Order: sequence, then C-alpha cells, then structure tokens
Amino acid sequence: MDELKFRRQAYGDPNCQDPDFLSEMHNSVEQESFVNDLKKLDSKLERALNIDVPEDLAAKLLLNQQLHQHQKQRKRSGLTLALVASVAFIAGISFTLLRMAPVDLGQHALAHVHHETKAMTADDNVKFSDVNFQLASLGTLGDSHFTQQPGKVYYSTFCDFQGVQSLHLVMQGEHSKVTLFIVPVEHRMVLEAAFADNKYKGNGFVKDNAYMLLVGETSEDVNFVKKEVQQTFI
Repeated sequence: MDELKFRRQAYGDPNCQDPDFLSEMHNSVEQESFVNDLKKLDSKLERALNIDVPEDLAAKLLLNQQLHQHQKQRKRSGLTLALVASVAFIAGISFTLLRMAPVDLGQHALAHVHHETKAMTADDNVKFSDVNFQLASLGTLGDSHFTQQPGKVYYSTFCDFQGVQSLHLVMQGEHSKVTLFIVPVEHRMVLEAAFADNKYKGNGFVKDNAYMLLVGETSEDVNFVKKEVQQTFI
C-alpha cells in the first residue's frame, strides 16, 4: 500500500484492520503515531456525540419556539396598536382643526345647492308657521322668525354648515327657484356679500342673529327673494 492510499484510509477509518493497512502502519514509528493520533481524535468525537438527551428536551424546545412566536406577535401587536393610536390621534386633530378653521359661507352654500339637487325639485308648499317651528327648534337664533309668508316655500329642512345646524329653504324667485340658507352667527364664519360660480349667483347678508345666504340662477331672482326675507324676517 502506497503512502497516499494509507493516509486516505487512516483519515477514513483509523481503526481499520485491513492487513495491508496494518502492515504499512507498522513500517515506521511516524505512521503508527499518525494513526494513533487519529484514533484519539476519533474517540473524542465519539464521546462528544454520545450525550444523553434529556427526557424533556422536546418540550423545552417547543416552549422556546412558542415564546419566540409570542414575542414576535407582541411586537407586531404593539406596532399595530401604535399605528391605530397615531391614526386616531391625527384624525382627532384633523377634526378639531376642521371645526376651528374659517368657513367660507358663500362657497359652502354653492356646494350645498349643487349637492342637494332633490331640493330644487320639491313642491311641498311649506307654511311659514312650520318654518318658524324649525327655526325655534334650532335653539341658536333666539326668537327670530318670519312674521308672514315670505312668498312660496317649496322645501324646508335642516342642514349642516361645517358642524353648525342650519335651515335650508327653497323659495320662489321672480322667475325661478332660489335657495335660502339661514345659518346661526358664529365667529369662524366668513360672509361675502356676493359670490358665484359658473351656474349660480349668490348673495349674503346678516339679519338679526343669522347669516342669510341666497343662491339662484339669476341676480334678479336672488334680489327678489332677498327683499321678501328682509321684509318678513325679524
């Protein structure tokens, strides 16, 4: 057996009892010492691997795995709760700022008319006494009311002007219908005497404790209803 083959065999199995291997090993002290060193190393590895497994090792490993999973879930839950709390906080701040922000009554009135299209098709022939009852139920206009019928009223309902409960009327103008919003006076409201968009004309004025906002297709109709309101609302 040549030296290369001998060394391969020694590394693979130092305890080999093949006659050729043993013969080559005993040919020199160095080779015998080499094989003995490999035998000692092999014995150490065997002892290191021959360790008794604790009976509860499987249970401990499973518990350890569950603890790691629980910690990961807590971290994810913590992040989720923090995110939800942040969103809620931002939403609360945004709502507060929205309630505190100035309200452009003219633009809000125009948007309201465009949105509430069904109001312009109503034909309920509302009595001014019913309108007065709605005004009184607002609780923010004192004893303001209509002293008589301000022309024909087709529609009357409550509406919201950025958190301020108001009254939404549709009345007969000189030629076509006009929308009237009666909004309780509040410091954050911004009132312009005249406003408009590509479809409607608008006019705003203050009457007692209320902002009066008139929106119609023509200035003639708006002015016609404005005159009636000024004469009948106190």
